[in-house]
Order: sequence, then C-alpha cells, then structure tokens
Amino acid sequence: MARWSMVIDIDRCTGCQACVVACQVENNVPPAGADQAAAGRTISWMRLAPFQNGEHGTRPDLRLVPIPCMHCDHPPCVRVCPTGANYKRRDGLVLIHEERCIGCKYCVVACPYQARYFLEEKGIPGKCKLCQPRIDKGVQPACVLACPAGARYFGDLDDPESQVSKLIALKKAKQLRADVGTGPNIYYVR
Repeated sequence: MARWSMVIDIDRCTGCQACVVACQVENNVPPAGADQAAAGRTISWMRLAPFQNGEHGTRPDLRLVPIPCMHCDHPPCVRVCPTGANYKRRDGLVLIHEERCIGCKYCVVACPYQARYFLEEKGIPGKCKLCQPRIDKGVQPACVLACPAGARYFGDLDDPESQVSKLIALKKAKQLRADVGTGPNIYYVR
C-alpha cells in the first residue's frame, strides 16, 4: 500500500494560483460567502500564504507558498472528532465521512495549518483530499497537473525510488509546523 505525499518546490512556485483554481474546479468548491468575502477569505482547499526568505539586496524576498491539508500522520482533526467523521486511510489520506459529520467545527479549530473551511450551505467542513477520487484511479492530483512551473511532485513516500522520496532526501525537505508533532506529509524544498 502506498503512503501518499506531496513535495512543493518553493523556489519554483511563482504564486500564480493555478493550483488554487484547479482545486476549486476539481472539487466544485463554491464561491466565498458574504462573511468570508468581507474578511478577504475565499474558500479553497488550497491557500497561498506569505513566506519571507530573508533579504536580497534592499527588499525582502517575500513569496506566496501553497498550503493544502497536510494529511498528517497524527491528525488532530481525527483525534477531536466526536463522531468519527474525520478519519485517516491506510494510504495516509485524511478524509471526512460527510454523512457522519454533525458540523461541530472541532476539526476546523484543531487544524494548526488552517486547512479546513466550514461550508455553511452544507453545514460541514471541507478540506483538501489530495484529489482522492483521482489518485484512486491512478491519476495525479489536479494541482500537480495544473502547476505551470512544475513545482509540485506527488507520489509514494514509502517507495525509496519515488520522486517525492528522492527529493525529500536530496533537498533536505522541511515540513510546516513540524514542532506541533502532527507529522505532515506535505513537504517543502528549495
């Protein structure tokens, strides 16, 4: 059984938002509601967050870094879910049984990556599934295929010959918020 992972090369990422658009289209994500739009927040399972990489000349090197659900080894969203609606598959994907969800929002609050959004019209949270229906058919996630800069890599973390495993080892990949102990399976390289 594979253990799915994604590597994002932040030096190659241009912040073009093609991944965000591909994700919204693939998952039929509704546009932001009035409250979210007023707060300047659109709904997407993928968001771009500012990242500062130090000084280059006289101006800071500020770039946007994509942040999907991290599909953690120890997902806090699963731990706090009172109904078992949030669960982790054997292949590492963290998913939601929508029919079991009671809309308590515990998982939204528990996520240290702010990777969940509450869908008011459905009364449940939504999140990146790493395009689970696509990968179950052997197709790469939409965000990987849509990236014009080739900054995303997807594969089996347990296969030492996979591109993701090689990139993680070669480029000394980093995890976001590794300090919180969730064991994210999304890695960043430079």
